[in-house]
Amino acid sequence: MTSKILTKAKWVVTILTLALNLFVYFYPDLINSHESCKWKEFSDSDSDSAQLRSTSKLVDGLPKIIKEKILLNFPSLQDKEHYFTKSAYDLENKIKDIHLLAFGDPQINGNWPSTKYIKRLDNFGNDYYLGHIYKTMSNRLKPSHVAVMGDLFSSQWIYDTEFYNRTLRYVERLFTRPLEYKKQVLDTHKHHHDYDWVGWSQREQSMDPKARFDSRVYNDVYDWVYPERKHPNYDVPLFINLTGNHDIGYSGDATWQHMARFHLLFGQNNYVINYNKGTPEEWRLVVLDSLTLEGPALQEEFVSYTWSFLEHLDKHENKNFNGSTVLLTHISLYKENGICTDGPEHRYYENYTREPYKNGKLRSQNHLSYDVTQKVLNMVFPEGSKNGVILTGHDHVGCDSWFNLKDNKWIASKKIDPDQERFPVREIVVRSMMGDYDGQTGILTGHFNRSRSSWDFDFHYCSFVVQHWWWASKVTSIIAVLLQSVGYLYGW
Repeated sequence: MTSKILTKAKWVVTILTLALNLFVYFYPDLINSHESCKWKEFSDSDSDSAQLRSTSKLVDGLPKIIKEKILLNFPSLQDKEHYFTKSAYDLENKIKDIHLLAFGDPQINGNWPSTKYIKRLDNFGNDYYLGHIYKTMSNRLKPSHVAVMGDLFSSQWIYDTEFYNRTLRYVERLFTRPLEYKKQVLDTHKHHHDYDWVGWSQREQSMDPKARFDSRVYNDVYDWVYPERKHPNYDVPLFINLTGNHDIGYSGDATWQHMARFHLLFGQNNYVINYNKGTPEEWRLVVLDSLTLEGPALQEEFVSYTWSFLEHLDKHENKNFNGSTVLLTHISLYKENGICTDGPEHRYYENYTREPYKNGKLRSQNHLSYDVTQKVLNMVFPEGSKNGVILTGHDHVGCDSWFNLKDNKWIASKKIDPDQERFPVREIVVRSMMGDYDGQTGILTGHFNRSRSSWDFDFHYCSFVVQHWWWASKVTSIIAVLLQSVGYLYGW
């Protein structure tokens, strides 16, 4: 009797395990609409170069929606030679679409001597939960760019050694890449020396402002390790890490040490990448450190450098720029109460006895201020006849709004104003990829509309589920293996 019960339990758990694993590995198609978890197909496209093709004639002969589901879930069947050409243009000499995955605020926690083992296990599992989302979506869609919208970590108040520990987890568990793309992180973690932030700060302060800006301007870069390759690297997309308040701090508490180690392991905080410059298809990525746009700041140099970057962008880049801009930054732009979950708010240190030198300085903010927002939009989006889009983080719930220009002022609203003075700019506050927000992947597609000689953009989400489902698939897998093994040994 006991043997029958155990046999039944063994197969019930095994079937449940298979169902859960099928669910978590094929979630894009199981819990989302088909259009949600793929790149946008624009109606004006007269080319099939962007369409998925298979190496199998049998698969290619299936109805389109079935064929796409098979090829998206089993990328090894895709005909990569057809659309992964080593060029920014497809086989019909048309500019390829922009394919960018955006992940909001992972905020990974750390482990301390006092951290309980159950919390350590939770942190371990959360790393792989987030990593599962990235691996699933990057394998499925093969993006050209990936952006993590800041707040990579849960706190900026950690020593260098813990910063190195979390960065190692970041590149080994969450956003895995080949060895040469994470060598700097591995070497830094291996030696575990405090970074010479004093030397770095001295070098930064001694730079000529124009030279500093020039060192932040790139052209047709699709690969940080091999910048000479002037075409998308779909196997290892260009990775963009934004500064968040939990990475470097708000300006009122950001230090040279915070900024130096971020630059060392995650890259610069302000830069621009121009693509297809001087052609009708030109566009650019502007990465902006919105944490250092306002003050009063603990290190006023940071605010000065960020505004210098914008001023040089306006003076030297904008006059020869006639394309669309994708702005990536952490803190969203100013919007009135009611448009997003978080309304405008600025807080300052007051009567702060623990660190009195911070009193009067910026402690936190939900949005950029109104005046700063106006300046940023005018400097970053100078071309009124072209579309533009902004991706931000910070507000974990997410938000979607439009900035319309009326009476020479940018006004945010939930819809496009028909009386606007130029093309509006859409801002998407990217919903967090954390489990509490259902593990979101933001999918940005840019398509060059040849009839209008302008880029069109689309943004939508592919949702996972709360992390407990992922945990359940792993726990039941372990139990199923144990039951099957013991059942085999004892014959039940």
